Amino acid sequence: MNALADQIYLVTGASSGIGAAIARVLAARGARLVLCGRDRARLAGVAEELRGVSPEVDVQSADLEDEAALRRLAARVLGTFGGVDGLVHSAAAFTRGPVAELPVAELDAQFRLNLRAPYLLTQMLLPSILARRGQIVFVNSTTGKVTRAGVSAYAASKFGLRAFADCLREEVAREGVRVLSIYPGRTATPMQELVCRLEGIPYLPEKLLQAPDVAALVVAALALPRSAEVTEIDVRQSLA
Repeated sequence: MNALADQIYLVTGASSGIGAAIARVLAARGARLVLCGRDRARLAGVAEELRGVSPEVDVQSADLEDEAALRRLAARVLGTFGGVDGLVHSAAAFTRGPVAELPVAELDAQFRLNLRAPYLLTQMLLPSILARRGQIVFVNSTTGKVTRAGVSAYAASKFGLRAFADCLREEVAREGVRVLSIYPGRTATPMQELVCRLEGIPYLPEKLLQAPDVAALVVAALALPRSAEVTEIDVRQSLA
């Protein structure tokens, strides 16, 4: 029995990388999709690829750093579908620089997209997720657990995302809502290409974790029988 068939999933950051990979696997499992991203052209490309695979694909382009845009997104989803069965937070941004030099505006931007947007979007859609005993996925990062010099703003936002997910899980678990955080290592995505460029190291995608592998793990957890709940997944590229 396909537990995800005809369920409605909103996926942010769906125009590329891990978000697009998760959307592809959800589509293959028969989920109905609302794809959200800032890059209209790439988002349209993913949607076109999935039409005919998923029973329904809706596209909502939005700047998730903009609270008004977030509220419009939630209102459109609720108005069109009446709610969602699942929410996948995959949109994120990265910046780097030492604390002594990194402008506080960069910290603010990281928090708006990496933490505040998931918080607010979850809050607005939570009544429908509770009513449907749905699921919420937070695509975090290994930097959300172990940090390093030069990524204070990004790490702080991801540590915050981890705390938010953990608190939310404690609040909704007894209502039948499952909350999953996944912490991928370096993954072959456009964001990782940017990270490597900012760090001054070669981007070698063939040596990195692959987005479809991350997506397969996420959707396998979502498809588990309700007698089980996966709360965290740590995954990294093979060292072989």
